[in-house]
Parts: sequence; C-alpha cells; structure tokens
Amino acid sequence: MPQNFNELIDYAKAFSGLTPELELCLKDIGPEITPHLKAVTDSFYDQLAAIPATAKYLEGRLETLKIAHLRWMTGLFAANVDAEFAQHMFQVGDIHVKVNLPVEFMAGAMTLINNELIRIIVEIFGHDPEKCSKALQAISSVTGLTLMIMQQSYQESTIADELEKFLCISGMSRTLFANLAKAYK
Repeated sequence: MPQNFNELIDYAKAFSGLTPELELCLKDIGPEITPHLKAVTDSFYDQLAAIPATAKYLEGRLETLKIAHLRWMTGLFAANVDAEFAQHMFQVGDIHVKVNLPVEFMAGAMTLINNELIRIIVEIFGHDPEKCSKALQAISSVTGLTLMIMQQSYQESTIADELEKFLCISGMSRTLFANLAKAYK
C-alpha cells in the first residue's frame, strides 16, 4: 500500500516523544553504546531461541538475522530518524508478515531489547543521573517509534494479504471491490 513516510515518521515521533534533542542524545551516546550492541544482539537471539514459539522462526537464519539486527541497532545511534528510516522499518514490518511472525512477537522482542539496553545505559551512565535519564528516554522513544512503524506496516500488510485471498477466492476483480468499497464509505 502506498505510504507517506514523512507523515508516518512525524506521527510516530509525536507518539513516541522522540524529539530532536533525544535524537541528538542517541548520536552523542552512540560511540559508548555501539561496542555493546553485538552482545545485545547475541543475548536477544539467545533469549528468542529459548522460547519454543519463536525458535522455529530462527532455524537456518540465525546468523543472517543477527547481522541485520546489529545493523539496525547500530543505526539507532547513528542514522537520521527520518522518512527513509520509516520506510526501512515499514519494510521490516512487511517482512515479518511474509514470514507469518505473530504480531505480539515484535512487542515482546522490543521489550527484550530494551531490557538489555537499559542495563547497559545504567552501567555506562549511572554515575550521571541526568545523562542516564536522558539516554533511557531516548532509547525508549526510538525503540517505541520503531515498533509503531513496524506494527503499522504489519497491519497494512496483513489487510492487503487478506484482501488478495478474498479476491482470489471470490473471483471478484479489484476494480469491483474498490467500487463497492467507495459506495459504502
């Protein structure tokens, strides 16, 4: 489905509280956090592998997933959180639909990631309560924003997939369906 990624990123920033100040904070703490991200990724996938319902999604793909995950996490502390970022995260949500990943796995996974990041932030910045608080707020905001975008994509992709199934089963053309939908708005 067509998506205006500028609008989506603005919407997600408003809900997540990701301000320009917090984006700058992410970039400022990045050099100190980035060396720990491989350990976060390894811990994350170890935890997922221990959950029977999620383990099957990792089989034969673990190393590839770890590479992509580490790239994403590194980007949280280096990339601009803009329309391009939103488009990429939207595509990630779409991929999750295509592999039939249950939607609740994304929220659960983000919790596991945040737990690790919180621990690291407190270890590194715990001596400076103001910086620690700002860093925790920035992490919470950017991961919340990411989750929102992936869930938006997930919802839209799921609806699109269901529509395709309906059109195939019913034999209805997309044009007829669109005309019927317009008539009932």
